[in-house]
Amino acid sequence: MKKLFAALCMPLFLVLALAACSERRPAFNNTDITGLNYAKGFSLKDHDGKPVTLETYKGKVVVMFFGYTQCPDVCPTTMAEMANVMKELGPQSDEVQVLFVTLDPERDKPELLREYAPAFDKRFVGLYGTPAETIQTAQEFKVFFQKVPGQTPDSYTIDHTAGSYVFDKQGKPRLFLRHNQGAAPIVHDLKLLLS
Repeated sequence: MKKLFAALCMPLFLVLALAACSERRPAFNNTDITGLNYAKGFSLKDHDGKPVTLETYKGKVVVMFFGYTQCPDVCPTTMAEMANVMKELGPQSDEVQVLFVTLDPERDKPELLREYAPAFDKRFVGLYGTPAETIQTAQEFKVFFQKVPGQTPDSYTIDHTAGSYVFDKQGKPRLFLRHNQGAAPIVHDLKLLLS
């Protein structure tokens, strides 16, 4: 009798054990980076000159993109895409903070960032640091960037990583967004994080 009882209970025990061990993860369209061991934070200044960290934006879903204001294609495309995302999110957009981190602190002075980022959406914030802080932040986020010389010393461009990082309301890295995918998949993923 004991053997029969054990035999009947074993499958139930296994099902319960597996259910307890398996975490239900959201079905994101973009790359799920939950538990990532880098991209943990930054210490920069916003376009008004105030020191900010990831903790500054706790309580909001944060989308963080690295670029530069004189970028001819990837940066304005990404920022316009994020502006569309904010429109589609409607009232929920107030729970999202988009950050534009310059990789070109030599040319992207605070006054320029103050015009550039909010031109796409008034809530967008431009961030900057010293050249050393910029390198340190890019390394923390494993963001590639490299100057490409132009015809004059100040007409260079910058090759750089084109995706964006997303942090949940607790400041944990959750997603890496692919460039130029359109607003819909991003809206879907941000709604999952906002719910």
